[in-house]
Amino acid sequence: MTTKEKEDIYNQQTLWKYLTLQLMKDHRYPKAIAKAKAHETIKASTNLWGKNGLAVDLGRKNITFFFLYFLQDVFTPKENNTARNLGAFHYEIWEELQKLIIEDKYNFEEFILSRGASKTTVINKALNCYMTLYRISRYSIVIGKTKQDSSDFMDDIKKFFKFEPIVKGFGNLISGKRTVNQQELELDNDTCIRAYGWETSIRGTTYSAPDGIFRPMAITIDDILSADSIKTENAKENAINKFYKEILEAGDEPVIRNGKQIKMGTKFIILGTPLAADCFINTIRKDPQFKVFKRAVVDFNIDEYFQNNEYWQNYNKILFNTKINKEDKDSILETYYNENIENMTFPTIWEKYNCRKLANKYFTQRSSFMQELMVDCENVGEKWFKSIRKMPYAEILSTPMSKTILVCDPASTVTNKSDYTAILCGGLGENGFKYVIEGVIEKLTFDQYCNRVIEFLKKYVLITHIVIERNTFNSSDVIAIQKLIKQDKSLLNRNLEFINKHQTANKDQKISTQIDSINSGSLIFCEDNEDFIQQCQAFTGQKTSLKDDAIDCVAEFALKIDEIHTIRKLTFLDRRLLGI
Repeated sequence: MTTKEKEDIYNQQTLWKYLTLQLMKDHRYPKAIAKAKAHETIKASTNLWGKNGLAVDLGRKNITFFFLYFLQDVFTPKENNTARNLGAFHYEIWEELQKLIIEDKYNFEEFILSRGASKTTVINKALNCYMTLYRISRYSIVIGKTKQDSSDFMDDIKKFFKFEPIVKGFGNLISGKRTVNQQELELDNDTCIRAYGWETSIRGTTYSAPDGIFRPMAITIDDILSADSIKTENAKENAINKFYKEILEAGDEPVIRNGKQIKMGTKFIILGTPLAADCFINTIRKDPQFKVFKRAVVDFNIDEYFQNNEYWQNYNKILFNTKINKEDKDSILETYYNENIENMTFPTIWEKYNCRKLANKYFTQRSSFMQELMVDCENVGEKWFKSIRKMPYAEILSTPMSKTILVCDPASTVTNKSDYTAILCGGLGENGFKYVIEGVIEKLTFDQYCNRVIEFLKKYVLITHIVIERNTFNSSDVIAIQKLIKQDKSLLNRNLEFINKHQTANKDQKISTQIDSINSGSLIFCEDNEDFIQQCQAFTGQKTSLKDDAIDCVAEFALKIDEIHTIRKLTFLDRRLLGI
């Protein structure tokens, strides 16, 4: 059978299958009757594939048929292409697009998908091709991470419009008579697609067609996050603000006349993989106006699976066995996997994902695996502190201490998104253990923070040193606290030394120095400080954690208490026992 004959059979079968489904949906025919009527319709038609033909008409109603027939060179494996079989989730995505675009059930949808799930092709390129050909969107905007991403999108979608089924059904819409460049594609059916990099503003953009001026009717934001966009709180907030203050405003509301919608509102489609707990993708996920479609690489608890599978545990031991030559290790691992493949194969979202490659990434880069492949929207990183030892407050107070210090990590603002002010009183026990006697995280104004420090100093009379990072208030807080000390008779004669320096060390590096001491239980927390402890336990690295105030304060305490010197060994007492 020739390639042409195979394609003809594929086209006929695809048309018959989806026409049957459409007849069942439109007329509620039983399947057998719908099949017969579909067969009769195809047999009687004199225009199956041409302009205004049966295929074009069916594609308008059924987006999955459009993709499988008109874009078959992209989505259907053939002898002359390298396409993979589609995964079940790809069809689920197209069902979502059917509701979004054809049924017009909503205007906002976010697709959170694993890296490598082909979201750009399956959604962005295919959907914009569809909306433009049927003039559902007269003006479409696509926003990529960079200008080069936008240029690549344009190169690919131009090829789509040259596919034989599309030219046969819609004509050659790229004639050279309209604007065609790396940013803009204007078609002869008076529609336009423009592609932008995330750094470019789209404020006020419109398309001037022969029959009017159009605002964007579809805006697709495709995987715009990068490492730079989550480096700082400001960078994360800038990305969120750009969407809500600029991109969202570029759209248009539906037009309603006499209670009937005559023009749909702008469709906003966001594609991506989360990079941090409060990144742009996760912020949109929590926005109630957005419908969210989310799929991870597997639909089960991957941690439990790998930890409870003895074959994968053996594989992991081989992987990290330093006695095996690196040149030989991969061969040994491959052999072990192939010999035990029945016990090591697990279901994935798509045939593209190889179990062994996924396992390698999980065992060597779990944080990245969870973020990129499990699209873990709550905890995209691995928790650093597996175990935190806690003691009752009274028991800590009764422990003899050789040193006691106060550590402060102030925040500059008290908004919902700002950091907490963290304050910690800690001591070094005569037994060699370090104790967080009391740790708090609170949203405090400058005056509240200074007064809170005074409260700690009065409560814990054996504090000798006050450690305050200089980055936030550049010593103005130290001056204010010293002024309050001079005004308080109970503190006036205390020998208190301030350590006020700029923090220049990398936070992750500093915090990582305490992983062993916390996990081993040699650094002990007061069980009453639940919020403080929970924030420490939730830490997964600076880039992937919502907050790091508490654990940063703990790390500073643990490092500084080793450096300071006291005149004599002291025994820690509750100031209430002194009658103060």
